[in-house]
Amino acid sequence: MLIADHICAQLSDQELITKALQEVDYFSCLYDRYEARLLRYIKRLAQLSDEEAEDILQDAFIKIWRNLNAYDSGLSFNSWVYRIVHNQAISAWRKRTSYGKDQQVPWEETSVGQHGAEDPAVAVFEDETEEAGPALRRLIHQLPDHYREVLLLRFWENLSYEDISDVLKIPEGTVATRVNRGKQALRQLAKESGLTLQW
Repeated sequence: MLIADHICAQLSDQELITKALQEVDYFSCLYDRYEARLLRYIKRLAQLSDEEAEDILQDAFIKIWRNLNAYDSGLSFNSWVYRIVHNQAISAWRKRTSYGKDQQVPWEETSVGQHGAEDPAVAVFEDETEEAGPALRRLIHQLPDHYREVLLLRFWENLSYEDISDVLKIPEGTVATRVNRGKQALRQLAKESGLTLQW
């Protein structure tokens, strides 16, 4: 029996986890809630094809299901899920590049920040991305991994510094430093490419 969408929408992540541990059908609510944004994140982080990203997402959700009873409710479920997906995507990307299959797969052309911009810097970043489009996305992938990861999580996935800290397992101060340095490095790359960023 699948759970109706309106029932899923009324329940928090914590309530769904509790119910999923008792009745597996409730896990589909969590899957549906996170699928689109996690798939988008995987594609952006590791520049994978749709099929590769879907495979990673499936593997990640199997891992999430298997470890759901070990999830610490004191942590953000959103951060926990992103951490698992992040690790799966990085592993796949490293495997792919180590075998010499490092082909660039274009990013999907969806708009960024579909979860809303709580921070004015996120709104400015969204405007910049809309205007610069593919050129800006190429520049972001020229950044070192530690800068690219925090910028993607902060400005595309609209995660808080605390959530990014949980996902990447680094202190919040380090997150803030990497965001600032990543923005500086991106500004420099943009300048060298003839793009002007406002933030």
